[in-house]
Amino acid sequence: MLVSVRQLLQHAAKHQYAIGAFNTVNLEMTLGIIRAAVEVQAPVIITVTETTIEYAGLKPITHIVETIAKNSAVNVPVALHLDHAKSFRSIAECIHAGFSSIMIDASDLPFDENVILTRQAVDYAHKRNALAQGEIGNVKTAEEFAAAADRQRYLTDPREAVAFVKATGIDTLAVAVGNVYGRGKMRQGAPPLDLDRLAAIHESIPDIPLVLHGASALKHEQLEAAIGRGIKIINIVTELELAFTDQLRQTARELPDEYDPRDLLEPSIDAVEALTADKLRLFGSEGRGRAFPKHL
Repeated sequence: MLVSVRQLLQHAAKHQYAIGAFNTVNLEMTLGIIRAAVEVQAPVIITVTETTIEYAGLKPITHIVETIAKNSAVNVPVALHLDHAKSFRSIAECIHAGFSSIMIDASDLPFDENVILTRQAVDYAHKRNALAQGEIGNVKTAEEFAAAADRQRYLTDPREAVAFVKATGIDTLAVAVGNVYGRGKMRQGAPPLDLDRLAAIHESIPDIPLVLHGASALKHEQLEAAIGRGIKIINIVTELELAFTDQLRQTARELPDEYDPRDLLEPSIDAVEALTADKLRLFGSEGRGRAFPKHL
């Protein structure tokens, strides 16, 4: 069933678990994610980016998610979120298309400019009953973070987080606490999170759900510790993409004469489902869908 991110956050706070947010780019990835949610009876957020909208079209990708959620996940809550938007137009179009949550990512700008742009997005979203996510600090790729002479300047300052929340009115906050993006960390391992910093941020703004981007390849104990320090939404992108494409390459090698796209793509759907199910169990959300109100 299709629900709002607000409803998911309320439920997660009450039952003390983190919500998995998984990025989709097409029908097959969406099927894998939602099948996993149904398999483990876990609430889930499906995220879409501006580049996916450019690739698939806003209406097609929205209808894919909504249709599968309504018909294949009848008793499992699924929510739709716009991730890392840079364009106000994208935010407006996605809210009008039915997205219940959006992220404005102005984290690469100076603090004051980030506040101004984020506040505009928050005001627009709130007038239309949607949640807004902002980011303070700057999550870099593994290579950029490793090469930086001063890594501290990329990380979220707890005092700035407090000021940012007060100035913008955001509903959820994406933080930089050593989490990184990209495929490089899949080979070398993700750097450890600054859990003391994360705890300080949570203590400073205890009522704001924190979001962990770049969570692919993080060790289980790191994720569990992060959940205990205020992380309520965990985004998985790189691992999901690699699960899909690595399996597709393997299938193509094993079936060189196969020409039916369905036979080539089905194993990739299964790979996405298996990975998503594992993550949902790790996040503590397995079975939480059973307790979700069915009268929405």
